[in-house]
Order: sequence, then C-alpha cells, then structure tokens
Amino acid sequence: MAIGMRAISTAALDAPVEAGAIELIEWAESCFGDRLVVSSSFGIQSAVTLHLATVVKPDIPVIWIDTGYLPAETYRYAALLANRLKLNLRVYQSEISPARMEALYGRLWAGRDVKKLDLYDEIRKVEPMRRALKELDARAWLTGLRAAQTDHRRTLDRVERRNGLYKVHPILHWSAKDVHNHMQAHDLPFHPLFEKGYATVGDRHSSRPLRSEDRHERETRYRGIKQECGLHLPETGGEAESLDSSGL
Repeated sequence: MAIGMRAISTAALDAPVEAGAIELIEWAESCFGDRLVVSSSFGIQSAVTLHLATVVKPDIPVIWIDTGYLPAETYRYAALLANRLKLNLRVYQSEISPARMEALYGRLWAGRDVKKLDLYDEIRKVEPMRRALKELDARAWLTGLRAAQTDHRRTLDRVERRNGLYKVHPILHWSAKDVHNHMQAHDLPFHPLFEKGYATVGDRHSSRPLRSEDRHERETRYRGIKQECGLHLPETGGEAESLDSSGL
C-alpha cells in the first residue's frame, strides 16, 4: 500500500510507543507523509501539540472544527497561534448553520438530556471531522489527548488503529505540569481564558471556570453531565454505546 510517495511495510508500523513525543511524531511523519494530519480545538493546552507537530512537519494540515459556538477568546487565540506557528489551517464546520440547527432541533446543549447533547456533538463536531479526514485523505491523525483528562482517555494506547485510520497520541502520558513546562520553555502563548480560571474550554455554553469544589477539571464541561464531546470514541462495530467522546 502506498502512502503518498512512501510504501508502508508491516515493520514500519511498529510504532516506538516508548519514544518521546517528538520521536513518535517523527515516526508518524516517516510512515504517513502527506497523509498525516493533526487536529486542534485551540483549547487551553492546544499550543503544545501544534508546536510539536509543526517542529517535525511545518506544513502538516491542522484540522479545526469550528462549531460556531466558540468563545470570542478562542477565535482570537486561534488567529494568534496560526500566525505564530504559520499553521496550514483547515477549518471545517457543520453543513447546518447554528441558526438552522436551533430552528429544527432547539437548543440541544441546554438541559440534561444526554441524547440531545450527543446529537449536538454529531451535528457540530463529529460529522465535520469525519468529512475533514475524508477530504484530506488522512491515514493518520495526531491528537493532543492526555490520559489524565478523562476515564476514556486512560484506556487509550499511544498508537491505535481503528477503521483503517491510525491515531497517534504523542503527549498521552504527559501531566499538566509537563504541558505547562513545555509552553513556558518554548514561550508559547496561553489561551486567554486560562488566566480566568479555565482548566479546559470548548463551546461557550458548555465551559466554565474551575471551582474549588470541582473534583476534576472535566466537571467544568457540559455541567458535569459528560466528560467528552464526540470526536474520539469508536463509531462502529459496537465498540461504543454512544458518541460520548472527547474534544481536544
């Protein structure tokens, strides 16, 4: 099987899962070439994975799923990082506008109905990501997932293959301190909402600052109803009971 100009052998796909983040990305680039992509939500820690990926492959396609409901600070932060890191940014959105979605389905994110939240995630995040991966002919996908973030992410391996797509998680075992230290060491800008107490940020209606009574940072998302937003759980083969999955 050819990946761009590169032939992938079985041996080449023996990922160095104990390697450092840069080494793992270098392995992915050597195997998948122009069919390697990275995704970003331009959230609190997004600068780290974007920096690592562009150090190895400066022109790597960066998939950004713009839900249309992001905080103003996130849009400005994305513009800052895109300029700073010279990102090859590929923006994807739902084919249904926010206004049309609300007219047809109501405010799906309001209330505590998980099925409605899952439908919101499918419309605004999962379908655009599925389309992005297809249109970019991606064979491997770098993410910024960390095991400490959710119960689901603790079950992941650094390199996985599902439905023919390789997912590579270079910083899966990094701590929050590791992320902070990397950002400081490389003078990477923090998301503006970090200084306002946000430990994680997604859509403006589903994110809030961390409180002293919170047991985990993911309680600040979806009012504690869900840990995840739909992008990283299996979608087929009965591997997942719902699209209760994760944003980056």
